[in-house]
Amino acid sequence: MGNTRLKTAILIAGPTASGKSAVAIAVARQMDGVVINADAMQLYAELDVLTSRPSKADEDTVPHRLFGWVPASEAWSAGRWLEAASREISAAWDQGKVPVVAGGTGLYFKVLEEGLSKISPVPADIRDHWRQRLQREGPQTLHGELARAAPADAARIKRSDGQRIVRALEVFDATGKPLGEHFSDAGKTSVLAKADVLKVALTPPRDELYGNCDARFEAMMANGALREVEKLMALKLNHELPAMKAIGVQALAEHLAGTMSLEEAVAMAQKQTRNYAKRQMTWIRNQMAGWPRVETRQAAIEMLTP
Repeated sequence: MGNTRLKTAILIAGPTASGKSAVAIAVARQMDGVVINADAMQLYAELDVLTSRPSKADEDTVPHRLFGWVPASEAWSAGRWLEAASREISAAWDQGKVPVVAGGTGLYFKVLEEGLSKISPVPADIRDHWRQRLQREGPQTLHGELARAAPADAARIKRSDGQRIVRALEVFDATGKPLGEHFSDAGKTSVLAKADVLKVALTPPRDELYGNCDARFEAMMANGALREVEKLMALKLNHELPAMKAIGVQALAEHLAGTMSLEEAVAMAQKQTRNYAKRQMTWIRNQMAGWPRVETRQAAIEMLTP
């Protein structure tokens, strides 16, 4: 098996209930691949039903990685996911397999392709200096200063965005390098930097997608979603943890507390799911403009396989 095969990676993005998992499994079967999770909620061990995690039968079909292995008591960031995903991608290549990264968390794909910049902490005196100047002089004046120091950064940042202007100025002041160059350097160190990357965004027609969202939550209820939330609430975790904000948790918890009927809870969760799918579609349009888009699972499979 040649090096070209070892350095192939496949990325499959799409909104919730679009069929990404089925596409990933089909592609991994044909390409001798490993499915790697890129969904922030499917990381959590306690969220099996509510995130439609791959079944045991799915996992027996092809290897799956990074699904259901993080305790709900932990808060995982994009940076932690990137470290774990990079290890799994490299491990797949070492085994002569193709990593198939699939999920609906757009930020995960962004950091996977572009890397995460590891900028040293800015000294407190520099940070305070620029924040005080922002208060005294306002964002437009500081934007003019940024334009002279780091024109490329200024071109990307709105004149009214004081927070980002100050961030760019303090990084330039502390490192002597524009903020954009730090991110450019991060992209060069991405695990995918020298790989042959095939990618697709699955974007079904809106009516079909929303219908899938509603039907999927009904299937979750039939598969034990209420019991799953009951167990999660029994852990008495901080409600600010990411796992506690998974769609369906709040609505079903309110039903369990007696403040909402089951019908109302299901309707609320379905609406939240549709709204989330809409936001994901917006992200794909705005943040993943270079990704080929297809409407059907079959089209995605055909695009990604020989």
